[in-house]
Amino acid sequence: MADGDGTEAPTLDATASADRIRDEILRLVDLYASKAHAPRPFEAGASPVPVSGRVYGAPEMRLLVDSALEFWLTTGRFNAAFEGRLARFIGARYCLTCNSGSSANLLAVTALTSHLLGDRRLVPGDEVITCATGFPTTVNPILQNGLVPVFLDVEIPTYNLDVRALEAALSPRTRAIVVAHTLGNPFDLGAVTAFAKTHDLFLVEDCCDALGATYDGRMVGTFGDVGTLSFYPAHHITMGEGGAVFAGSSRLKRALESLRDWGRDCYCAPGQDDTCKKRFDWKLGDLPHGYDHKYTYSHLGYNLKITDMQAAVGVAQLDRLDGFIALRKRNYALLRDGLRRFEDRLILPEATPLSEPSWFGFPLTLRESGRRNDLLKHLNRHRIGTRLLFGGNLTRQPYMLERRFRTVGDLSASDRVMNDTFWIGVYPGISPDAIAYMVDSIGAFFAG
Repeated sequence: MADGDGTEAPTLDATASADRIRDEILRLVDLYASKAHAPRPFEAGASPVPVSGRVYGAPEMRLLVDSALEFWLTTGRFNAAFEGRLARFIGARYCLTCNSGSSANLLAVTALTSHLLGDRRLVPGDEVITCATGFPTTVNPILQNGLVPVFLDVEIPTYNLDVRALEAALSPRTRAIVVAHTLGNPFDLGAVTAFAKTHDLFLVEDCCDALGATYDGRMVGTFGDVGTLSFYPAHHITMGEGGAVFAGSSRLKRALESLRDWGRDCYCAPGQDDTCKKRFDWKLGDLPHGYDHKYTYSHLGYNLKITDMQAAVGVAQLDRLDGFIALRKRNYALLRDGLRRFEDRLILPEATPLSEPSWFGFPLTLRESGRRNDLLKHLNRHRIGTRLLFGGNLTRQPYMLERRFRTVGDLSASDRVMNDTFWIGVYPGISPDAIAYMVDSIGAFFAG
């Protein structure tokens, strides 16, 4: 019997071994992927041009099915492989997966409140310097831990923290800095890390949009105490939902792991027992001596782990990561070159000095205020996806109105971003033909 591609399909019966059946299932997955999930050619005006999306194929589907057949539902061998490879790629000592980038940020900030850090730990009322423009879950963990965000403005056209305001933000309660690398463009890590070191501040780098970006030749996420990533389908690699935290300190790693895993004090890997060799010989809290360490909890924790099936997809995506980053850079360069002739109408983005961004999107600010919605409607009619720069000026969001925070300056650039800025896609699924169509469509708006 022949398959649709003309190859002879082996005949299986009840006597076939499990390994042979598995191999045939995976062969059919490859065939199915080539038939059902083959990329479609771009047709100007007919094909959508989304801002982001998943890029995948047979390798991801094969490992996903392989993991499902193994039926190890919690974190297992694929997760261990993913964490190890990602840590090596970034250059981090420790890497832990979790269920989203937002959870990664929650773990990162909450870990700074851990008793394991002694007198350096953050306590309610401490202040954390952050950026007024961005995604809310960079900032939310500050509030969720009873800390006070201190909002600084951004600079256009990098859309990153205005480091000139750092000294003005400092107070006796300042204890940390939590900032994102906006749309894959690193913030000024030279200035921020020097400031943090001078004033003994923790630094959390939100790298959810910046996997693979570098500053002065070094991967972002390795400058601070903790870095975070997201693997939502919009991001550089995906596993559906998912995230990661990475750190260089063994104490922070232990705090992060405990908080991720229900708050437990035990640090055994899933499926393992008695790694510490004294499982029934601990005396912690007011528990009786010898209380099972697997059921001893030293943090107010969560359950934020991923499944091994998600990690299997992530392992396959890591094989593509260098290519994904290269395509994002190519698409950014094509857009910048194509839109250069509209610089009298648009402020084009610029990379932070000393950085090599791993672009998540292409931000644009209209020089003439009040026309953004008209342009976005025009692009939408032409099936070109757009996004605002996330929450704009976060201090103006409804949920912030009753919150306690402090601002430095008038946040005028953040207000401008809120009113006049948007971004378009550079993800690897966008072809050069689609880029040309995007440029032409923007040009048609200005010509109209």
